[in-house]
Amino acid sequence: MRIILAGASGLVGGFVARQADPAALTCVTRRKVEGLDAQISQLVAPIDQWSAHVAAAKPAVAIAALGTTIRAAGSKAAFSAVDLDLVRDFAAAAREAGARQFMLVTSVGASAEAANFYLSVKGKAEAAVQALGYDRVDIFRPGLLRGDRAEQRTGESIAMMISPFTDLLTPPMFDKYRSIAASQVASAIVRLIGAKEVGVFIHHNREMMV
Repeated sequence: MRIILAGASGLVGGFVARQADPAALTCVTRRKVEGLDAQISQLVAPIDQWSAHVAAAKPAVAIAALGTTIRAAGSKAAFSAVDLDLVRDFAAAAREAGARQFMLVTSVGASAEAANFYLSVKGKAEAAVQALGYDRVDIFRPGLLRGDRAEQRTGESIAMMISPFTDLLTPPMFDKYRSIAASQVASAIVRLIGAKEVGVFIHHNREMMV
């Protein structure tokens, strides 16, 4: 089964690349990701060439673990270009190439109608993917991601430091708002690669920590 991953340089995507079957995995990326298994094929190209590479890979499953921040991107428009436009275009290219399953990492609270810009963009990305006609769409909505990022995010670093305390104060019924290790999100993604049941499936912390 051919698998294509966008976002292998990121926190969750990096774990996916290290946990998935390397012989089946292709990563499409803007720059080479160091430290990956030599069996993993890396398609390094500018974003505007990704569609052609995705088509050539002929994946059965596509995984998007793309994401940035408004601060890192430089503007809301630049953030949206990655977290919405790039996700949508990648998903469309994979669907055109024959992929039947799409797996997308967004965020707890994601909704196209959200008042928060970040969550609204994430929700719009979810909606865009669902409109493409995949047999199966798996959407992963983690809480605060724990793990070591190559890119320093001051706000998230502080949140991670206090997450053991805030998690304890969060009632079980609201456990989807607790923090979760990025490696656990990746493990949940890998477990569901190739799942046969048709439909749209939303996974929060509880489902990902099984």
